[in-house]
Amino acid sequence: MSTAPVLKVEDLAVAYKTRGGDVPAIRDISFEIARGETFGLVGESGCGKSTTAWAILNFLGPNGAVQHGRIQFQGQDLLGRTADELRRLRGDQIAMVYQDPMQALNPSLRVGEQMKEVLTVHRGLSNAEATRRCIAMLERVYMPDPAGILRRYPHQLSGGQQQRVVIATALLNDPALLIMDEPTTALDVTVEAAVLDLIAELRRDLDTAILLITHNLGVIARTCDRVGVMYAGELVERAAVADLFADPQHPYTQGLLRALPRLGADKADSALYPIRGRVPPPGNRPPGCLFAPRCDYTQERCRVERPALRPLPNGTCARCHFAEQIDPAAWTPRADLAPPPSQTAADGGAPILAAAGLKKYYPLPGDSLRDVLGLGQKRFVHALEDATFAVGRGTTLGVVGESGSGKSTLVKTLIGLEASSGGEATFLGFDLTDDLAGRDAALIRELQMVFQNPDATMNPAYTVGYQLARPLRRLGVVPKSQVRAEVIRLLEAVRLGEGYLDRLPRQLSGGEKQRVGIARALASRPELVLCDEPVSALDVSVQAALLNLLLDVQREFGTTLVFIAHDLSVVRYISDQVAVMYLGEIVDIGPAEAIYAPPYHPYTEALLSAIPVPDPTAPPQRIRLAGPAPSAVDPPSGCRFHTRCPRRHLLPDGGRICEADAPPWRDAGDGHRILCHIPLATLRALPPPDH
Repeated sequence: MSTAPVLKVEDLAVAYKTRGGDVPAIRDISFEIARGETFGLVGESGCGKSTTAWAILNFLGPNGAVQHGRIQFQGQDLLGRTADELRRLRGDQIAMVYQDPMQALNPSLRVGEQMKEVLTVHRGLSNAEATRRCIAMLERVYMPDPAGILRRYPHQLSGGQQQRVVIATALLNDPALLIMDEPTTALDVTVEAAVLDLIAELRRDLDTAILLITHNLGVIARTCDRVGVMYAGELVERAAVADLFADPQHPYTQGLLRALPRLGADKADSALYPIRGRVPPPGNRPPGCLFAPRCDYTQERCRVERPALRPLPNGTCARCHFAEQIDPAAWTPRADLAPPPSQTAADGGAPILAAAGLKKYYPLPGDSLRDVLGLGQKRFVHALEDATFAVGRGTTLGVVGESGSGKSTLVKTLIGLEASSGGEATFLGFDLTDDLAGRDAALIRELQMVFQNPDATMNPAYTVGYQLARPLRRLGVVPKSQVRAEVIRLLEAVRLGEGYLDRLPRQLSGGEKQRVGIARALASRPELVLCDEPVSALDVSVQAALLNLLLDVQREFGTTLVFIAHDLSVVRYISDQVAVMYLGEIVDIGPAEAIYAPPYHPYTEALLSAIPVPDPTAPPQRIRLAGPAPSAVDPPSGCRFHTRCPRRHLLPDGGRICEADAPPWRDAGDGHRILCHIPLATLRALPPPDH
């Protein structure tokens, strides 16, 4: 077998032509990937990770071009290849998985047509054989009802299902090089774990070389052999994964690791330290070291002289003049980053929000004539079932679970975007199950929401100042003469400032847009803010800054939070209470420290076991859930989790009771309740997940 690398990139530089001249996007990028090896690229948004991948595939667009450097694939140059030659390689020997699956899926074609085309064009398979291979690959990425998925259009799939289709399509021809650009960002932690297992299987079984692009350092630690850290279009550190996490050499790498919430850490005994500032845009990069304006160790030499990527005594390469002199263990936070001395977990008071048996069912339209005429039996999606909880004033309730577990339905029902189907929900004496149109203005003022995607809630035609002023005027928060001053105060509260008043949404980064979304939610000075995945798509440093911001707001104003996230480390850090949801039900609820320690509900245990931790020396996770979650249209009888439960065999009858009877609530003490047939003594005896 040849020992030559599958992919070798040397001194690669890419620029984009603009009216003002060429704008450099990446420069002097060098790395190689051997057969059966995974090389990770990590860094904040705007650092050039995706541009590097697009250059390899020659997807730079009409104004992008490689200025110099070499890209070799299996010993042959890719630069200078004709369009036909590249087309034969792409999708066959080289495949790519995009961050946004809709970039790769044609909305006007069924999924089956798109997947089979890869096999019929590159392998010449018959339609029947191509269909069989597609179904087998969809099963391998844990797609429910793969034959049915082939008949659907992309818009009929969830975001996670779309991503699994793209991953399955990329794997159909057993490519020699697989490029994955943020492949797990939109996936649940359990599906993410399955995909990461799949990547490991691919390396082992097919000897595939993999370029993995991600901002998740846990994914890097879990899957990669070597890693390159990118900043502002340059590689600033290149190392073996074990060396990078044990002894990071570049200040930027050290900053990324300090911004990570660690599983088990909480706001009472630890702090997150975001990197100050932001990545400079390609057209306005500083001279000398590009990281100098954000670095805690900057000296005059850094401002005027560009450092080279050079080998260091420990075997890694770093682009830093003073890497050997920097001791990460001796780093101390600046005064503006240090947590306040009184930062402790809130003990709460009387419940400000309470729900009892809250339900939400969605009617399912039928497609038969009987259904159209209203003669058929009505079917419903059981999105939320008997949700019961209470949240103390000034505390945070974290809500976790897979997609389809009912997390977003819960907060949409509380905010009034969805009408409840039954049960009770009260807030400050208001009945939240009443019709939204009849809600009192006082209730609207006190109950606000931060959405996952700020672009979907901001009007691109209006400035930030206008969009923050509007709720102030509509709700009469302050006199009209004080609206501008209040908008500035809000911007300063979310660490933006007066300079953002006249900016349009397109002039903001993703983190800045989310800060504006938080500022708008705080404009009415609400008692309760519902946060639906507010940090899931953000870089680790921006995520840390926003988590700190929410905690600052909570400490200053006593704001109560309901916080949804799929990252259990983030939820553990920010929450006082945690509710774990599965298929519309809360199955585990209690104080955060109790949820993350035995006894676990078997589903909670599986979620914790699936977390990719930023430690390459951590033992492999033990638990994987078998198969997809059942349909909420026809949930399983008895315990809804019994079809996937890895612990039901611990019961004397092998778990038959789980199939027949609804599980009881078991009180584990201190407010911790578990919905499970398995006795608490048995659950306590189980070892914790290997983190």
